[in-house]
Amino acid sequence: MSKLILLRGNSGSGKSSTAVELQRRIGRNTLLISQDTVRREMLWAQDGCDTAALPLLIALLRYGYERCPAVILEGILVSAWYQPLFQTAAELFRGNIFAYYFDLPFEETMKRHSTREKQLEFGEREMRRWWVEKDFIGFLPEKTIRSEQSLDSIIEMILSDAQIEGTPSAEKTAPPA
Repeated sequence: MSKLILLRGNSGSGKSSTAVELQRRIGRNTLLISQDTVRREMLWAQDGCDTAALPLLIALLRYGYERCPAVILEGILVSAWYQPLFQTAAELFRGNIFAYYFDLPFEETMKRHSTREKQLEFGEREMRRWWVEKDFIGFLPEKTIRSEQSLDSIIEMILSDAQIEGTPSAEKTAPPA
């Protein structure tokens, strides 16, 4: 039975880094669906209510449910805009959803953003405009991730919660070419 790991939060909070590391640790045939990749790179679509990315995200979620033991969905995914995606996830994965909300202060997300390549694409003004405080879904229980938690401790918590045996970080391999 497929499991869904949902990682949400504001820009610069650590969702993508967590998702990539989880995929490596869980192993092959783990589908990683990144909202940024789908919306910004594949479709070059605006975000917001009725975004063109929504149907594709739902289709990818269905694909993962039908074909992958683990699916990781990560992004800002503003709860009001992505309700149909979350409802589809709840219907498909039922009790196999492990949802996490990265609840970090704005200053911490800016500090983290300054270390990323994306710092050249956008800055504080855009991040303030995108900021949504405590944007919990409501009907899916989300565990809160705070700034003092390390990447390794977050990974271990998620793997434990989902009862997935991951590859230890020292044994990770690069994704296939």
